[in-house]
Amino acid sequence: MPRIRSILSLLLVAAAIFCVSCGGPKASVPTTYSPEKIEQLQLLAEPIETAKESLDVLKGFIADKNWIDTRTYIHGPLGGLRQEMSSLTRSLLPKDQKEARNLSKALFSDFERLDAAAKERNSVAAQRQYGEAVQHLQSFLDLLPSS
Repeated sequence: MPRIRSILSLLLVAAAIFCVSCGGPKASVPTTYSPEKIEQLQLLAEPIETAKESLDVLKGFIADKNWIDTRTYIHGPLGGLRQEMSSLTRSLLPKDQKEARNLSKALFSDFERLDAAAKERNSVAAQRQYGEAVQHLQSFLDLLPSS
């Protein structure tokens, strides 16, 4: 009899654990942006939009073949862009995060190739990489919902 009680109490514990682990509401992933979320994303996007506007400075350095300032600008004022873009990407809906990550990686690959072109003093490659960087940054910003 004591053995049956032990087995019975073990079965009751197992059943209770099973019921508790299977119960409860499931968290749902939102499929659209709320107005509050859009406002938050717009605040997170401000430094990125400012960086996009300041890319004209970089374009001037490349046009003037000022390679030292080109490399300094990539690592200096544009250096914090990766962190800003990562923060914004994490705030997007899951369906948009993958494309945002891919565009971010492409942008920073462009910056790396632009830095290499500036190091080699290759004006043609630097201008091409600058154009691709602008395009990738604009595509990233186009992912953001508008109000």
